Amino acid sequence: MTDDLGLFTDPDAHQDERPRPARGKAAVAARRAKVRRKRTILWVVVALVLGVGGVGAYYGYQELRGIGSFEDFEGAGETDVVVEVKDGDPVTAIASTLKDQGVTASARAFTEAGKTDDRVTSIQPGFYLMKTKMSGTAAVARMIDPATKITPLEVKGGNVLHDITGGDGKVVKGILTLLSEASCVELDGVKKCVTPEELRTAADTADPVALGVPDWALADVNKAEKDRRLEGLIAPGLYQLKPGATAVELLKSVITTSVSRIQGYGIPSGSKDTGFRPYQILVMASLVEKEGIGKDFGKVARVITGRLAVSQKLELDSTVNYKLDKPNITTSDSDRDASGAYNTYQSPGLTPTPIGSPSREAIAAAIKPEPGKWLFFVKCQKDGTSCFNETLEDHEKAVDKARAEGVF
Repeated sequence: MTDDLGLFTDPDAHQDERPRPARGKAAVAARRAKVRRKRTILWVVVALVLGVGGVGAYYGYQELRGIGSFEDFEGAGETDVVVEVKDGDPVTAIASTLKDQGVTASARAFTEAGKTDDRVTSIQPGFYLMKTKMSGTAAVARMIDPATKITPLEVKGGNVLHDITGGDGKVVKGILTLLSEASCVELDGVKKCVTPEELRTAADTADPVALGVPDWALADVNKAEKDRRLEGLIAPGLYQLKPGATAVELLKSVITTSVSRIQGYGIPSGSKDTGFRPYQILVMASLVEKEGIGKDFGKVARVITGRLAVSQKLELDSTVNYKLDKPNITTSDSDRDASGAYNTYQSPGLTPTPIGSPSREAIAAAIKPEPGKWLFFVKCQKDGTSCFNETLEDHEKAVDKARAEGVF
């Protein structure tokens, strides 16, 4: 070790064994003072080293002592709060959301409690009714309870915006009524819902762009009757609704999600080589959905495109019933004779808007109909299967046979 500062010099050790001349008292005193200064510097350095080391050790101890500890509330919580789990959120993201919204005292309170239950890794996207100031254990138990998740809106293929009344007098709820019911949430004993009337007003009068209507549908939506203009834009599927949202916000959320799905099903991209505009494909798909069962979708679509190609009226009972707010039943002569843009017995071409919510399969059929020359079809089996024909004569025979067998 070097000792450039002379800090480790032993005052009693001889640096050189050669004899030296005697020194005076002044010289000896000066030498001793120098040694004392070196010793003082040495102890200052040692003290600093020990001091810094001590502080580091103290804080290191504090850090070590903190390992494994985290803030946590006690009990099952206090007031209601709605928490959203987004698609793809891992457990750590859910834990952070809970902490940020005051559900848990820390993210670790949730993740640590979740280590004892694998079900936390299967929490689905959506909105959950939680409590503020919950223990991590209580939060985990509530998050994995199916009853905690707010029920989403479910739309099925063929659903329409407005309620319809069946021949037996029973009301079939429309999408707006279903949306109203799904919007309801009870917070701290107070139930809040967006009413069907509020949703109808928003659907009829709000700016279509503000509602999420896509560019490819805007022109047709703006021309449509106000109470029909959003028909067909809400595709089948589940929709997670944010409690407390306004009517416009709810509709925008649902339509935006739906348009994304419809885009994935092939609209507008798939319409390019069909000879039809994207909105016309949507309309056609809604007719297919109403007129046939899944296995017949491709053939029904071919009948529709075939008739349009030769300027033959579509003559579909489903379009007549749509404006009458009736289920898909056989129409009467007076119904078919009534004028109106939705009566395809009287008006040529497609209806002004879709007549219901078309499924992925119906959209696929409208984009690429099954090859064939059929121009007629009728339900000929009680399971809904249709018989397809190229000539009116063969079609009438199929109708008579189906009627004789009690199909309708």
